[in-house]
Amino acid sequence: MLVQGILNPQINSLLSRVRHTNTLVLADRGFPFWPGIEIIDISLTDDIPRVLDVLAAIRANFSMGAAFMAEEFRSANPRPVGETFAQALTGIPTTFEPHCQFKLRVPSAVGLIRTADTTPYSNLILESA
Repeated sequence: MLVQGILNPQINSLLSRVRHTNTLVLADRGFPFWPGIEIIDISLTDDIPRVLDVLAAIRANFSMGAAFMAEEFRSANPRPVGETFAQALTGIPTTFEPHCQFKLRVPSAVGLIRTADTTPYSNLILESA
């Protein structure tokens, strides 16, 4: 029985299948459904859990070489929210791009973890190192 780290067996399975330069999506509660890729929905109630909760949980065992976010995140959120995300992504080069371009990356992801985050445009695409 797992007693530390990520306890969710579906998330453990998904993470173990991500290889070098593959991508993983961490999505907010409003992110569209994407047929054809594995989706693990861990939403419970508003903001439980959040995208940054999942990011913090996977950082210990998931090597990230890059992150992608929607450019709209910057204008849709107050500065402290942006700073919190920047701090959580410390050491990971992050590219901001238009949301419509961001979503073009989704179909090639190994999987998507849907959270209950209500922060506008809080979605992340993480590229493994």
